[in-house]
Amino acid sequence: KAATASSPPSLQHFVSSRHTSHRLNMSTTSSTTPDVSQFMTGSRPDETKDYVMQQTMIRVKDPIKSLNFYCNVLGFKLVMYSEFPQWGFNVYFVAPVDSVDIPQGSDDEAKAARWKACMKIPGCIELTYNYGSESEDGRVYNTGNADTVGTADGSKVKGGFGHIGITVPDVYKACERFQEMGVEFHKTPNSGGMKGLAFLKDPDGYLVEVLPQGPMISQPVDCAGVPADGGEGYKDNSK
Repeated sequence: KAATASSPPSLQHFVSSRHTSHRLNMSTTSSTTPDVSQFMTGSRPDETKDYVMQQTMIRVKDPIKSLNFYCNVLGFKLVMYSEFPQWGFNVYFVAPVDSVDIPQGSDDEAKAARWKACMKIPGCIELTYNYGSESEDGRVYNTGNADTVGTADGSKVKGGFGHIGITVPDVYKACERFQEMGVEFHKTPNSGGMKGLAFLKDPDGYLVEVLPQGPMISQPVDCAGVPADGGEGYKDNSK
């Protein structure tokens, strides 16, 4: 059976589908998004033309496990890191770049060059490691998605943070590789209400969305053996 392709969902359709907690009927779900067209047109304010969306910071329990996931599984590289023993933490900046683009060397000039380069790379992730967290039992940090970690009464937190995301040429092929590498899935491409995208879990349980770089394509069976017409309906990860 051949794969089927559909055009990418509209922005309003995509946003609406993510914030509807009941089972989706894609053809009838209406959007509650206000008119946002004004934010898609015109020029950026002159004062902001050199601003860069440079990083998202997440706290991690074990830096080696996290670096292995982001670098060896997702294909990022460690651009730079800084150690702050006087305050008990380190930071590691990873980004989807090639090693050749990272200034090398251990002297102060090279470190300054790495810092300058890093601060201009869009979409870095800053992994923050607090000393000693790797020795704690279980998960340490709340992921923001219906998570009970750190709550006094064990109740779920409806947090604001949802996930980070990557795009790949072929979601199904990428997920076959992720599965072979032992990555934990929150959603395989055919499970859930939205087909053709996936969610992974990093070592701390943070969600990583995997989206296609082209049209949303569904294939007959995904890496977990879920058929295209299978899986449960849409689920709001915050609940």
